[in-house]
Parts: sequence; C-alpha cells; structure tokens
Amino acid sequence: MFRWLLLLIIIVPALEIGILVYAGSLIGPLWVILLIIATGVVGAWLAKKQGLETIYSFRQSVSMGQMPQGTLLDGACILVGGAVLLTPGFITDAIGFMLLIPATRTPIKALISKWVRRMMENGNITIYRP
Repeated sequence: MFRWLLLLIIIVPALEIGILVYAGSLIGPLWVILLIIATGVVGAWLAKKQGLETIYSFRQSVSMGQMPQGTLLDGACILVGGAVLLTPGFITDAIGFMLLIPATRTPIKALISKWVRRMMENGNITIYRP
C-alpha cells in the first residue's frame, strides 16, 4: 500500500505539470490559469452544495432512528473530491468532479465498499464494536 501511495505522490504531480505545460502551449498560459481558477471556484461551490445535502440527509436519517450507511461514504467522497479540486491540475480536477457528482460518485462508492469489505475479510481491517 505504501509503495502505491509513494508512486502516486511522485507520478501524479509530474503528469499534472506535463499536462499544464502542454495545455499552456496549446491555449496559452493565461487561459490555463483562468481554467484552473474556474475549476477551483466551481469545485468549491459544488462541494459546498453536495456537502450540505449530505449533512441534511445524515440528520434526517439519524432523526428517524436509521443508520446513515451510504451518507458517511458520501461525505468522505465529497471531502476528498473538494480537497482534490482545490489543487491545480486537470487530472486531479477530473478525479474531484467524479467524486462530487452523484452520478459518478455512486459507482466509486460501490468500488470503495467492495474494497473495504475485501480488506475486512482478509483481516487487514478490524472493526471493534463496544
């Protein structure tokens, strides 16, 4: 796991820089800067909107005495998506928007759930209940 994370930390910024330089040569540096600012603003707005909807859904399910199962994972995806959108770059923006838009977040949540379930079955993750 640590090797994949280290590889991700090295490769993604290098790819981001390469794509930003290439986009700057195609459309110009000013347009790239404006595009980065625009995606940050739109991403922050979308993260706030989705986050407030998730908080409302969480409160509603808790007040009805239900367990907010999918809502917690929604919140985590929105948090990560919003944070990733604030970093400049086209790859991270694509990932951030995928995590913020509900239609694309649903399959990602299914993959995350399957991955966590598999790790629990293998004994890599242990959940202690009081």
